[in-house]
Amino acid sequence: MTDNPDGQNMIATNQWGTFFGVSQEVLDSVWSKLTDPGGNSILYISMEIGADRDVFHPVKTKLLTQDMQYGDDKLFNHFADLFCNGPEKIPNYGGGLGILAGDTLKSFADLQVPVMAISLLYRKGYFSQLVDSKLGQISTATDWSPETTPGLYLLKNPEIPELPLEIKIPFYAEDDQMVWARAQIWMKMEINGDLDYFIPEILLDFSIPSSPDWIREVSLQLYDSVSDQAKAIQRRLLGASVLPVMEKMGITARTLHLNEQHGVVVTLHLIADILEEKLGADFQKTAGDNDIIQAAQDAGNKLVYTIHTPVKAGHDRFHKQIIARIGHTFCQRILNLLALDEDQPEFYNFTQLAMMTNRATNSVSRLHREVTRKQFPLFKDKIKAITNGVHHLTWISPNRAALYDSFKNLKGWRHNPNLFSRVEEMKSDQKFRNAFSVSWQADTEILTNYINKMILQHRLQAHETWIDPPNYLSHLAEERRQLKPEVFTLGFARRFSTYKRADLIFDDIDRLAAIINENNFPINFIYAGKAHPQDEPGQAIIRLILKIQEELFTKTDGLAKLVFIPGYDMKIARMMVAGSHAWLNSPKRPLEASGTSGMKAALNGVPNISTMDGWWVEGYHEGQAGWKFGYESSIEEACLSEDPNTLLYEQDSDSFYEMLPQVLADFYQQKQNNQYLNRAIANLYLNCPIFNTHRMAAEYIRQYQLKLANPLMDQIHNLQKAYQSDT
Repeated sequence: MTDNPDGQNMIATNQWGTFFGVSQEVLDSVWSKLTDPGGNSILYISMEIGADRDVFHPVKTKLLTQDMQYGDDKLFNHFADLFCNGPEKIPNYGGGLGILAGDTLKSFADLQVPVMAISLLYRKGYFSQLVDSKLGQISTATDWSPETTPGLYLLKNPEIPELPLEIKIPFYAEDDQMVWARAQIWMKMEINGDLDYFIPEILLDFSIPSSPDWIREVSLQLYDSVSDQAKAIQRRLLGASVLPVMEKMGITARTLHLNEQHGVVVTLHLIADILEEKLGADFQKTAGDNDIIQAAQDAGNKLVYTIHTPVKAGHDRFHKQIIARIGHTFCQRILNLLALDEDQPEFYNFTQLAMMTNRATNSVSRLHREVTRKQFPLFKDKIKAITNGVHHLTWISPNRAALYDSFKNLKGWRHNPNLFSRVEEMKSDQKFRNAFSVSWQADTEILTNYINKMILQHRLQAHETWIDPPNYLSHLAEERRQLKPEVFTLGFARRFSTYKRADLIFDDIDRLAAIINENNFPINFIYAGKAHPQDEPGQAIIRLILKIQEELFTKTDGLAKLVFIPGYDMKIARMMVAGSHAWLNSPKRPLEASGTSGMKAALNGVPNISTMDGWWVEGYHEGQAGWKFGYESSIEEACLSEDPNTLLYEQDSDSFYEMLPQVLADFYQQKQNNQYLNRAIANLYLNCPIFNTHRMAAEYIRQYQLKLANPLMDQIHNLQKAYQSDT
């Protein structure tokens, strides 16, 4: 484009296609590192990756902020229009695991670490959520079009450019008859803020005509749980695709990172390759058990494994008969040696397999490390802790970011979140305190305005659709239903599962109402989140939240307003963590391995109110950054049961009610009492340098044993010094 030299540096090509957002130099550099014969790179394997463009979109930001003009270059004009006006959702994630994966990859891009990610492409996403006051959550398919989504590219076959690049993987019937499943390869580019590096995210689309119908059907939706066989097929599609993708694209990574055990089937293929190289083509007949075990150890040297949950439902267990329907008998032989479930020998335990075959295992918080060592005592010596983080550039609100940019002491915070430690020197600076309060107020106004418009919209839609408004406030007159930004606003948003106890603080409505009434403390409770379509207990909690709205409002004469925001996604999440005055987390200890929503709040300076579980054990800082409540059991005494009778509702809600008056008093007495704002600002210098994915990525790099250039390693070492999770 003749009149836009910057635009020329945003288009690049290689054998796989034409791409937008980086220069040719950047594209070639990234690809040369991933295909270097030395294998000094990482392949990151995750069942889901969350990275919507409506919360982090550096290419669109550059196009808009630099006011790039359309010129004579039709290709640039096409891409620029697509990135500025095209769809912003890539709904291939279901919750915290996928969003964490996306955050991790963004930090790898920021730090220019040679990584490629691999996942599946789900044309019906996870699910879209409607909410009806009587029916509760209503699940509908999410139809989206990868073909028109900016930043997502269908790769070309270099030998036949008019055809897409494809891989094929074998499935086997019980008699070892083979059927091929085929996938076309999409690539999402996770481009960093400076547009000088990116992480390729490979998304495999098995819903194509050349795949069997039963493969196409199962691959359409994330976490398809219509049957255990559907789940097992999805896991196989992911794990069995890793080596074919690497071979097809020339990727040489020596280290494969399992983000949870969903892709652990790759281990079976690594073992088979090692045995074939050692014993020849007849290895399936000639290999002894010792050969298999030795090959598993060799394969494990290539694997790093992150375990994300102590909850049983998070660990894949499949009956032997299910695996027999889709896997070769030799694979079953490997599983019999490495993956038998101790409690149910007729099942294969994929977490057990992942634990058996890796060179490094990490939990996602210090407390989770202790729990995991209790759950897997045979592997306790190699289970370390790398506490999760979040991508600070994604989750810090634009208002807070503008505030941080305006203070010279924080110059460089976008590239180096360690610099937030300098806020400790600024905590008494009245100019900073006032500016922080103003930016917080602006974000709260954004949240309350969104909710007020939503409630009105639901009221109007009630006359046009069969959906009954999910919020009681929609039925009230304007002066009664309106939320006000000066009212204490408590946020709660996450997956609705029983152990997270979303309804805990409403266990005794009368006591909660009395606290509010006696002190004349108005309060807004803002809730959002999804329950898995097959999780009826989780859906029942959503229905309970909806049901108690009117009772809580009535018993407090409108002082307490409980709102549920449907359709929870990353955009709503960022608005909530920035606009709330405190963030609630109420899981039963120690079932929350880490949790990341509270970290997102903390990066905006929003204090947490939480049980002492997951990351909050490390982020609490003796009360400087927020509040704790609930029973603090030791790990030796900890009960990992999710049975309703063991969830400690009475004990932990009682603790919450005892603490709440002081929280509200601190908030409403800020002019006389600086404690509330002090806690908020303490989050910036105590928690921002720790709970970010830059620091987390730096800790992973130590496990990866990567050799990086000195300037980059200096930055990595600096981030590693900020915090040592495994202490």
